[in-house]
Amino acid sequence: MKSTSLFSAVLLGATVASSSILSRDSRPSSSPKQPEDPIILLSKDESFHFELLFTLGNTIFGAGDVNDVLAAAKGIEAGNVTSWLETFHALAEYTKKQAEDADNAYDPLNVREAWFAASSYYRQADFYNHADWMDPRIKSFWLEQRAAFDKALAALPVPGERVQIPTDNFTIEAIWYTAVADGVKRPTLVIGNGYDAGQEDSYHSFVVPALARGWNVMTYEGPGQPTVRRNDDVGFIPDWEKVLTPVIDELMNRKGCFVDEDRLVLVGVSMGGYLAARAAAFEPRIKALVLNGGVWDVYEGYAGQLTPDLKELLAAGKQEEFDEAALPLLDSPQVPTTVRWGLSHGLWCFKQHSPYLWLESLKRYTLTDVVEKINVPVLVVDSEFEGFFAGQPEAVKDALGDKATYKFFNGTAGYHVQVGAGQEWNRYQFAWLNKTLGICHGTSSSIR
Repeated sequence: MKSTSLFSAVLLGATVASSSILSRDSRPSSSPKQPEDPIILLSKDESFHFELLFTLGNTIFGAGDVNDVLAAAKGIEAGNVTSWLETFHALAEYTKKQAEDADNAYDPLNVREAWFAASSYYRQADFYNHADWMDPRIKSFWLEQRAAFDKALAALPVPGERVQIPTDNFTIEAIWYTAVADGVKRPTLVIGNGYDAGQEDSYHSFVVPALARGWNVMTYEGPGQPTVRRNDDVGFIPDWEKVLTPVIDELMNRKGCFVDEDRLVLVGVSMGGYLAARAAAFEPRIKALVLNGGVWDVYEGYAGQLTPDLKELLAAGKQEEFDEAALPLLDSPQVPTTVRWGLSHGLWCFKQHSPYLWLESLKRYTLTDVVEKINVPVLVVDSEFEGFFAGQPEAVKDALGDKATYKFFNGTAGYHVQVGAGQEWNRYQFAWLNKTLGICHGTSSSIR
């Protein structure tokens, strides 16, 4: 079959980068059996709706203003990634001017609120802009978001601390947070994202709720993730223990006097559910593991979305024909945003120019040979609107047996990684951690 007809097949069926493909943007493929969205749609474009909801949901944790996001939703042309970029960049620049206004800077709360919001909007401006690796905005927008975020970090009651952790081939980027620098050993989260989100996003989704409950937090990024991909020019690696072990080493060497070693928790978000589970199999200092969601086999999740024709080309090892069918997706206005972004970002963050080689590289991302080495309590999260890795959280739960607690979120909390339902997610997560780790009333002062 010629690439043009394969291309048509891709558009008519599931695709190499469907809306559920990766990370924050995981949504179910369209089907008469799929439940309808439980909330009002923020865009006619499915991917834009999800990303707008991501930002809107995080406004309650300081990622911006509700009306900023709603105005962006009103103004952005559905499916037009240039409209998305320009709208959020203008919003970021406007908010940056507010942050720089001396009249607004009379107290630290004003300072950090404005800079956290500006940083959030710069990250959203960057989100769909990775198709052209030479676009200077890939670096300039990220430098802007980081500069804004660092100004906000410095204005926290206990300032956050950036930490660089050199390894042989890359430098891990991390941030340390604590609510009170009083020398008390506190329960500590170590949080890693997956396919696309930066550790700065984790501040709003995880760190704010954790600090409010008396926890310490260390967030981090490894190869393929936003800062390390830019700084060191390296894509994802499957053996994630090469990332996590240095993080735990640095945490204990630098901040061990603040960390309750019996309540050290690893969190993996989205595709980070695979990365964290893999790393936990080799890291005995972790005492509990949170996988939101559970990912058993990354390759099976991706390859399972292909049409029969593309599966046949992939199985036959026909790289040239496969790439000829897939690469036109990047530039076609008829292709859904989720497809164009999923493919372009996947190639960028794995540092692959060939869709075929990208998919082939994913065969190493599986828990099959390591799951038996995980020996701590594990929270495995599943979601009603989880599409790309649908069914995989249950596979992870089954493989873990009695070590796993399986939680299924539905309805308004049923989006991938509970986007838009952050309070419900955090209530459940910390209730489980308190029970599992023997923490009373959710505060460090009552730890037994």
